Amino acid sequence: MSSSRPVALVTGASAGIGREIARILAADHDLILSARREPELRALAAELAPATCHVVTADLADPAGPRALFDAVAAAGLKVDVLVNNAGFGDLGPFADADLAKLLRMIQVNVASLTELTGRFVPGMRARGRGRVLNVGSVAGFQPGPYMAVYYATKAFVNSFSEALSNELEGTGVTVTCLCPGPTVSEFAAVAGVQTLSQFKPGTAAATRPVAEAGVRAMRRGQRLVITGLKNKLLIFAERFLPRGVVIRAVRSLQDKRRKGEA
Repeated sequence: MSSSRPVALVTGASAGIGREIARILAADHDLILSARREPELRALAAELAPATCHVVTADLADPAGPRALFDAVAAAGLKVDVLVNNAGFGDLGPFADADLAKLLRMIQVNVASLTELTGRFVPGMRARGRGRVLNVGSVAGFQPGPYMAVYYATKAFVNSFSEALSNELEGTGVTVTCLCPGPTVSEFAAVAGVQTLSQFKPGTAAATRPVAEAGVRAMRRGQRLVITGLKNKLLIFAERFLPRGVVIRAVRSLQDKRRKGEA
């Protein structure tokens, strides 16, 4: 890779927000593109030329995945200047009826792998006195989510962890930004089983490009948190003044409609 351009590692780069973030960063970064699906990563790498792209397949649902990714980057002699923790997925349905193995994989990807990758790459950034981390959280992380209980909880972790780490690293040259989108047009909806719902369809859900642009823009500024979409910002602001029980019941009502295909 070119030594004159910083290097960005993007997880979940094969589709959705991660792919768009990679496209944006390719203007002034060389890239390490990571996901499970190598053909999609190879196609993206070809598209992003002349940016130098290094493809590293990794399954972050496997507890060994983060270390394998870190080792592959180190073996290639690469130093990561920007870490984008984008990989993640959700699931819709009652917890008691859910596929427990899928939920545990979700926790591994959304929480454990994100934490481990951050823990492995941030010390090097701090030692060099520069670096940026962009974690993809969610507006879902600001309240409990009946019928998506584990997903909402994982995003609450990402939001909280990111904000706390941002504070810890002040003055080190390393910044941490948490991108919190609402419903977005991406493969997330299909994996979570909500792709037929109106709020995840084009025209209602946010397009991936402006969401990715907002995240990269905030990251470049060293901004701690960015919530995309005016409606999402207003909802999160309003929640501060409502009793917690009211918020939880409102989320459950929305999820009930989603499960019945009414929303």
